[in-house]
This record gives sequence, C-alpha cells and structure tokens, in this order.
Amino acid sequence: MAMSTFLRNRYWVLRHGKSVPNERGLIVSSMANGMLEEYKLASEGVNQAQLAGEAFLKASVCLKDKMVYLLEHRMRNEASEYLTIELKEENIPLENVRICYSPFSRTSHTAKVVASALKIPFDGPQCKAIEEFRERFFGPSFELMSHDKYLDIWALDERDPFMPPEGGESVADVVSRLTRALGTIESEFQGCAILVVSHGDPLQILQTILNAAKQQEGSNGSDLTSRMQSVKVQSILSQHRKFALLTGELRAVV
Repeated sequence: MAMSTFLRNRYWVLRHGKSVPNERGLIVSSMANGMLEEYKLASEGVNQAQLAGEAFLKASVCLKDKMVYLLEHRMRNEASEYLTIELKEENIPLENVRICYSPFSRTSHTAKVVASALKIPFDGPQCKAIEEFRERFFGPSFELMSHDKYLDIWALDERDPFMPPEGGESVADVVSRLTRALGTIESEFQGCAILVVSHGDPLQILQTILNAAKQQEGSNGSDLTSRMQSVKVQSILSQHRKFALLTGELRAVV
C-alpha cells in the first residue's frame, strides 16, 4: 500500500470486535454509556480482535519482526516460509506501529487484545486513546434502543448528511472531529503504520473522506485540512454506507 502524498503515515481501520451491545441488539453511542465495562467485547469479539491483530501483523509489519514473532511462538515452519519473501517497501518496523483507538470500552478492549497479539505494551507510547474516534452519538431518542433504528438514521444521512438526528451528530459533524484526529496523528507521527480502532459509522465516514481525498492527488492545495474540507459535500458524505465494516474487520485505507 503506497503512502499518499498528503499524509505522512499509512492507515488501517479496524472495527471493534463483536460487543455485548451487538449481542443484545442495542445502540450504545453516548460517551457515558460507551465507557461502561458492561458494554465491552463479547467472547466472540475477543476472538475477532485476536485474529485482526494477527492479520495486521502479516499485512503491515516488516519481515524481520514477523520472523521474531513466529519464532517466539514456535511457528518455525511458517517462519521458514517467510525467509523466501522479499522485504517490500511498504512494510513497516513493529516499533513504528501506532494503535489509535476510541475510549469506549468495546474499542479499548479490542485495541488491548490487538496490542497483545502484536506484543506491544498497551500502556506504552505506541497505543493512544483519541476521543475524536469515539462512536457517533445518535441522540437521546436512539440511545439504548434497538439496532433496527439504525435504518432510520442512515436514511436521514442519505437525504442530508448535514442534518443530525435530534440531539445527535450528523455525518458532517463526525467528519469535523475525524479531521481533528487525523491532524493530531499527522503532527505527532511520521512514517508509521496507524491502526485506527473505532466504530461502524465513524470508520465508514473516515474511509469515505480519505478515499475521496486520495482521488484528488495532484490537485491544488495538498494539505490535509484543505482536502478534508473540499470533500465535505453532500454527494460524497451521503454515500458512507458503501464502506461498511463487519465487527472485527480490518481494512487498509491509505
């Protein structure tokens, strides 16, 4: 995955593993509820996070670090196969991996499992909670209601992504805080593999704006803020559902 010219890092996204709210069919989108331990990962979600961490290791981390990991886990047959693989330019040393995650319990739980899979200390500098990656707040009328209500929200998004559900956030509102998060990451890190661990709607929206911005390569104004502002239009934001992720799904973005 070649690095984009308007970004200093490479980005992957990971939707949290299957959570207790997923199992119960509940919308949990407020910060107050989202931070509660009772809404962390279900057992299936822990397994999904573990598999995602292993997949990220194979997809992003350089050959030397893969070899160390495999040998430490006595996976010598698989390690010997990696000896025949040439180190590609897009591979990044394990020490350059950064896990940036939503502070909600289900996403921090996912990030912790992934960090363990990568043998990265979760309380160390390579893991960072970023509040702007929190779940989209759908408003008090949807909070703790059935997942079936998402269809009403997404229908509103398609009609007008600048119109929020009552008391909640619009797609455009989420774009604004995601842009701030990207600006923070880009100012702090360079040449890193950034794994963003977040939620369905924020990650759909993040992929939408980065994909649109990437298509503007070579256009005037190459800074991040200018690009994000230029793609913050109805025709682009209304289509965010095209980038939907399953729970525990990992995807390279830019």
